Amino acid sequence: MQFDDPAHLSRTCTERLGEKAGRQFAAMARRGFQLVRPAGTDRATGQCRLGGPALLEPETCWPEQGGVPLSLHAVLDSDALATWLGDELPIRPGLLNFFYLDPDVPYEQYCELDASGPGTYRVISSDPARAVETGAPEPARRYPAVPVRAVEVAMLPDCWDVADEDLEFDGDQHWGAASLVLEGMGDLDGNTAGSHCAFGWPDTSYTLAVSPRDADGPAVHLLQLAEDPELGWGWGDAGTLYFTIPVKALANGDFSQAVARVLSC
Repeated sequence: MQFDDPAHLSRTCTERLGEKAGRQFAAMARRGFQLVRPAGTDRATGQCRLGGPALLEPETCWPEQGGVPLSLHAVLDSDALATWLGDELPIRPGLLNFFYLDPDVPYEQYCELDASGPGTYRVISSDPARAVETGAPEPARRYPAVPVRAVEVAMLPDCWDVADEDLEFDGDQHWGAASLVLEGMGDLDGNTAGSHCAFGWPDTSYTLAVSPRDADGPAVHLLQLAEDPELGWGWGDAGTLYFTIPVKALANGDFSQAVARVLSC
């Protein structure tokens, strides 16, 4: 659920969920962005883009899985995003390159790869002052470069990313916190699972949580990439690709712990 006005977000939560649960749910809001193609006189946000060559430091090796190079899907410019994110971006990692296994190989060869392990995705940061455009080696797919504008929004979690301990609810009326949110906020769910987003919370049209939890809480959402016919990528039936990272790993700048997951209908 996305809101242009944080005050409207807070007011809506208390009106729909009650004073206490509404305040608790509003406190879960995170700042994030819709990633849209610039229109008219709009400009791209820094070096944020979909597709194109990676922006890597010269000594950085292109990531591979089983000897097959991953494909570059997006670059986020954290310096250009930092002002809106504030404390939700505890470090300035520079440029973030998002890779996923998507080779241009025959289906039989793809089936021989381990397409489910952690080597199928990578997030690599680079210093903007040292980064150079680096083309993908074959047989990685090369998608056209599409600059994007990061539109600031406040995001609430999808009901499936809310745990029972997050909100107070009446157990006689609801089977869990997700039930409370689904009933109270359901008609406001814009279902942005079909769009590209960064930070904030992931949005899904699936009855599954996207953000893994550990002792530090729900993972930080880094990037959501939907099927995009113009770019020529997609993941299964109306699939969406999500990148998340544990809270502590982000604070330490350890993007080797970032996780990618595809959900499809």
